[in-house]
Amino acid sequence: MNEPVVLVVDDEKPLREFVRRNLEARHYQVVTASNGLEALAIFNTTKVDLVILDMMMPHLDGLETTRRIRELSETPIIILTALGEESDKVRAFDLGADDYLTKPFGVGELLGRIKAVLRRARWVEPSPSNEKISKGYFVVDLERQEVKLKEEALNLTPTEYNLLVYLIKNAGKTLSHRMILKKVWGTEYGDESEYLRVYIGRLRQKIESDVINPKHLLTEHGMGYRFEA
Repeated sequence: MNEPVVLVVDDEKPLREFVRRNLEARHYQVVTASNGLEALAIFNTTKVDLVILDMMMPHLDGLETTRRIRELSETPIIILTALGEESDKVRAFDLGADDYLTKPFGVGELLGRIKAVLRRARWVEPSPSNEKISKGYFVVDLERQEVKLKEEALNLTPTEYNLLVYLIKNAGKTLSHRMILKKVWGTEYGDESEYLRVYIGRLRQKIESDVINPKHLLTEHGMGYRFEA
């Protein structure tokens, strides 16, 4: 299996070198850029498996760079920032980021998030058979990794697919934030409830006729989420 190629983008050279050294020591291929414009130039000419992107940079900040990458590709993106506000996380996710790390961070935390993001990006709900799950108007084809609503295939990212399938498999049950995060995002997660709010919102845009009054993806306040077919 080829070594994953990681594009590291940060205007602080010491941080770029810190990330590069630690990733190369663990057999990742690393390319670096000091701002968003450089990053886009590299992204357009190099096959990249993951982008690690600082939010605050000159010339083109991380949020706008994320938006432009998302116009081209579903390549996973981890945002780095010194800002800890939840609104900043939500903005990053709304634009298409897959994960978020607040500076300063440790090597273990960084490596754990990289592995989890790459795992999710490769469709981590494999099926040993050609099993299909039918719940109301929804049909899940586990072998093809596809969800159909009223016989029309939904356009889902890997994380959206795994989240929706987990909820469908547990139709009628209220699943806690922690349960969902650990199952869909990985054991490294559990307290990042803002991730769920953004992804549930994305799924509602794709499956609900009225996102303000959803009938399928229901919020159980203070508890979690429930799928109803």
